[in-house]
Amino acid sequence: MSTPYPFTAIVGQDDLRLGLLLNAVSPAVGGVLVRGEKGTAKSTAVRALAALMPEVSVVPGCRFSCDPVSPDPACPDGPHAEAAGVSRAARTVELPVGASEDRLVGALDIERALSEGVKAFEPGLLADAHRGILYVDEVNLLHDHLVDLLLDAAAMGASYVEREGVSVRHAARFLLVGTMNPEEGELRPQLLDRFGLTVEVAASRDTDERVEVVRRRLAYDDDPEGFAARWAGEESALRERIAAARALLPRVVLGDGVLRQIAATCAAFEVDGMRADIVMARTATALAAWAGREEVTADDVRQAALLALPHRRRRNPFDAPGLDEDKLDQTLDEAGPQENNDGDDRPDPDPDGGGDDDGGGGGGGVPPQADGDRTPPRGESDDTPSQTPEGSPDTPGRSTGAEQQPVASAEPFRTKMLSVPGLGEGAAGRRSRARTEHGRTTGARRPQGSLTKLHLAATVQAAAPHQRARGRSGRGLVVRRDDLRQATREGREGNLVLFVVDASGSMAARQRMSAVKGAVLSLLLDAYQRRDKVGLVTFRGKEAEVALPPTSSVDAAASRLESLPTGGRTPLAAGLLKAHDVLRVERLRDPSRRPLLVVVTDGRATGGPEPVALAGRAGRLHRSEGTASVVVDCESGYVRLGLAGELARELGGTAVTLDELRADSIAGLVKDVTAAGRAA
Repeated sequence: MSTPYPFTAIVGQDDLRLGLLLNAVSPAVGGVLVRGEKGTAKSTAVRALAALMPEVSVVPGCRFSCDPVSPDPACPDGPHAEAAGVSRAARTVELPVGASEDRLVGALDIERALSEGVKAFEPGLLADAHRGILYVDEVNLLHDHLVDLLLDAAAMGASYVEREGVSVRHAARFLLVGTMNPEEGELRPQLLDRFGLTVEVAASRDTDERVEVVRRRLAYDDDPEGFAARWAGEESALRERIAAARALLPRVVLGDGVLRQIAATCAAFEVDGMRADIVMARTATALAAWAGREEVTADDVRQAALLALPHRRRRNPFDAPGLDEDKLDQTLDEAGPQENNDGDDRPDPDPDGGGDDDGGGGGGGVPPQADGDRTPPRGESDDTPSQTPEGSPDTPGRSTGAEQQPVASAEPFRTKMLSVPGLGEGAAGRRSRARTEHGRTTGARRPQGSLTKLHLAATVQAAAPHQRARGRSGRGLVVRRDDLRQATREGREGNLVLFVVDASGSMAARQRMSAVKGAVLSLLLDAYQRRDKVGLVTFRGKEAEVALPPTSSVDAAASRLESLPTGGRTPLAAGLLKAHDVLRVERLRDPSRRPLLVVVTDGRATGGPEPVALAGRAGRLHRSEGTASVVVDCESGYVRLGLAGELARELGGTAVTLDELRADSIAGLVKDVTAAGRAA
C-alpha cells in the first residue's frame, strides 16, 4: 500500500481542511461536498484524512464492522456473542463512478433464497465503509439512483437491500465525502441539500504559495516514506487534537441565544426545510469543540453558516453558490442579545467575543437572487433601449454586416417536452423512453451476466414444469440457474441535446435575439432537469464553431450563450455540418446516448455559394443517419417566408415557433420529434 500524502503538508485550502476536520470531529454534521477545479488537492486531502481518524474497535469476524460494545441487533452476521473487540484503522472506501447498484449496497443470492430460504448476502461498499469514510470522486457523474441510495443510507445510518420479498438490513454510518468539478455538471438541488457542508476550492494565485505546493509535491514523489516521516510530528499532533475535540463534543453547550441566531440566519436566507438549521447547529458545536471551548459563540455560528448554507441557496442550476456576508453579519447582530449594560437597545457589538469588522458600514447587501447569481448576470438594465448596440432597431436584417454586442436573454419559461422516438438504452434520465434498470416492468428475459432484477413470476413459470423430474419432495421450489429470468424494465434516459444557434445578422435585432436566448435558456433548464448532456454550436459570418463541446454542465452552456455576439451572414450549412462532426465523435465516445438536434434559426441561408442548396444537403445528411431533430423557428413579423419549416422537412424533423415551444401554449406540439424515415 502506497504512503498517503500527509494532511498537514497540504498548502492553503483552509476551508477544505476545516470542513473535513469538522466531520472527523462530529460525523453527525453530515459529510462534506468539495467543489472546485481540477488539480486543487481535493482527492489528496480526502485520502490523507483517513490517517488522522481514530481507530475503531470491531467484533472479530463481522463483515459489517459492528461495535463490540453495542453491536447491531439486525446485523446479518449476528447475533454476536460477548467478546473482546479488535482494533483496526478506520477504512476509506472509494465508490467508483461506474459502480453497479449491487456493488454499492450488496447483493443477495436469489437462487439460494428461492430454493433454500437462505439469506445469502454479499456485502457491498456501504458495509465496508461503516464507521469509516466513504469517498465519492466526481459525485456529480454518478447515476441518479446510486446517489439516491447513497444519500438515503447516509441519512438513515442503515442500508436496505430488497429483492422480491427478501430483505436485508445492516448499519451503514460513515463520513460521506464527495468531490466534483462544477464544469462537468451540477448535482440536483435536493441532493446538494443532503451534504452537510460544502466548500469551494481553487488554485492559489499567490506565487510563493504555488512554489511551495510544487516543492512539497516533488519531494513527496521522490521519497514518499521520507516525506511522510518529516511530517509525522504534525500528523500526530493533529490526530490528538481530533481525539480531544471528540471527547469534548458532548459537553459543548448550545445556548438558546445561539439557536435563535441559527434559526434567524436560515430564515433570512430563505433556505428550504429544517435540515440547514440542524446542520448549522451541529457544525457550530463541532467548531466550538475544535477550538477547545464548551460554549458555542456567534463566531461559530457565522463560520457554520458559511459552510452549511451557500449550496442551499441555489434555486436553479444557473445560480452560483454563495452567501452575502454583509447580510449574514446584519442578521447575526439583529438576532443576538438585545440589551447591554449601558441600556442601549442595540445588539452588543461583541457578545461572544466575535467582531463585526466584516460588516463595515455596508448595510448588508441584497442576497444573491436568481438573476444576480447567474454567470454572467442578466440584469434588467440591459434591456433598456439606450443600451442597444449602435442603436440597432428591432427589425430583422438591419445589421447583417457589423458584429453586435451580446444582449441579455429574456426570462426563461417552462418548455414543452421534446423527446427522441423509439426505445433507447442510454444513461438514466428523464427525457426519452428507454430500457433501464429502474422503471415499470414490461417483460422478462434470460439474464445476460449476473442477475440484478428478478422477475419472480417468470422464474417460477420456467421452473414449474421440471419439479417432478428434479425430484422435488419438500415445500421448496427446485430452481436451477437456467430457470432464472431477468425483469426487463422501461424508464427514461438522458439524451445529448445539441443546440445549433443562428447568430447571424438576421437574428441581431435586439428583441428577437433576446427572445431567442430566452428560449434556448429555457431548453437548457429543461435539459438540466432531464439529466441530459448538452452542446452548443453557433454559426455566423463565414463559419460555424463549437462554442461548447458536449458536457453535463448546463451552466457552462448558459454562460457561453450569454456572451454570444451576433452579426454577419448566415452560413446555415456550415452550422449543420459542424453539428454533424460533433455528433459523429460523440457516437464513438458514447454510442448508447441518443442525440436530439435543436436548430434555432429563422431559416435564412446567405453564407457561401448556393447557401440554400448546401443547407438542404446538410439537413438530409442528418436525416440519413436517423438523428432526431427539431427546428425552433425564430422568424417574426407579418410576412413569413417559412424557411425554417423547409429546413425541418430536410432534416426529417419538426418545426415549432417560439410561442409553440412554451408549455402553456395553446398551439399543439407533437411530443416525439419525427426522426428519419418518418419525414413528410
